[in-house]
Amino acid sequence: MTSRSEPRVLQFCHGYDGPFLDCARQYASLFQGSGYQVTTVFLTGKADPQVAAGCASDEVLFLEFSSKAVRGLKLGAIAALRKIAAERNFSFCIAHRFKPIYVALLGTKLPVIGVHHAFGDYQRKGRRLFANLFNKRLSLLGVSDAVRDDMRRCLPNWPAERIQTLYNRIDVEGLRASLVAREAARSALGLEPQAWIVGNVGRLHPDKDQATLLKGFAQALPELPAGARLAVLGSGRLEDQLKALAAELGIAAQVDFLGQVPDARRYFQAFDVFALSSDHEPFGMVLLEAMVAGVPLLATACGGAREVVEGVGVLFALGDAGQLAQGLKHMAGLDAEQRQACAAHMLQRLHERFSDQAVRDTFWQLPQVRALAVQP
Repeated sequence: MTSRSEPRVLQFCHGYDGPFLDCARQYASLFQGSGYQVTTVFLTGKADPQVAAGCASDEVLFLEFSSKAVRGLKLGAIAALRKIAAERNFSFCIAHRFKPIYVALLGTKLPVIGVHHAFGDYQRKGRRLFANLFNKRLSLLGVSDAVRDDMRRCLPNWPAERIQTLYNRIDVEGLRASLVAREAARSALGLEPQAWIVGNVGRLHPDKDQATLLKGFAQALPELPAGARLAVLGSGRLEDQLKALAAELGIAAQVDFLGQVPDARRYFQAFDVFALSSDHEPFGMVLLEAMVAGVPLLATACGGAREVVEGVGVLFALGDAGQLAQGLKHMAGLDAEQRQACAAHMLQRLHERFSDQAVRDTFWQLPQVRALAVQP
């Protein structure tokens, strides 16, 4: 049993799959040195000591509900969270994604800061009605200005200060220390030691638009360094279609579909350029991971990706294979000194805008946080 006298923050997460374990770590780290203890609760997913260790939290609880059990009214989840809240002195709750926001508002009397990681979460009328019903206790954060602005459009009567941006961030030094060196990374991925390699990491899904990446690479290939290759890390339902497109474009022999690579971000130094062709990426953590590795960036000029890349990389119009090809040719022309300067610029951007410390400073200045808590 924890002491009720300790001021605590409840962090409520849907699950810990994919990037959401690191999201839990990111938000728990905001309270380092603040005097607040952090209790992180996962709605779904089996109890896992490795997950608990990766949360940077003072206490980690697993409700272990199945996906089926958290459909509909979620009465079991509401009752479980109510019990947890009754036993601890929580000041407020940070809830990630809509279901945890719903459960937190119905299961506790706490002020809730809802964090949204995707577009369109309030396009449904029912969700807008729910948010408006609890607008005295609910404030919202988007992981980029693009996500924030999407929520503001859906909730036009909300004061702007109640819907703010808090960027995703990265443990810069921690990831740098874990990176696999270029030669070893290429060996681990089965890539040619001397080839000029374009990297892409993500699900093989329409949202990631690897079709445009393949077309742009095919257009640029005659003017890229001899032996240039495209390495695609990830799996998904479009794998067969994308392989067929590569064959149709005549580049099948120059494209490596490497499938799902565990902890892929450790291998980014294998790439000469990182290209993200996503359709309205809410943020794009892979961009931060490439920046840590010092890999020049090429990304679509939309969604949250623009906010990450603008000023430190090359942007191209969504779905424009021709502009993507021009960007690849530009990147191929960078000399060693230019690449070094690019890496230094990206590292500076990371520390200024996307590091744990930078975002921690921003967090404590947010209007909704200043209204709820005083940082000791």
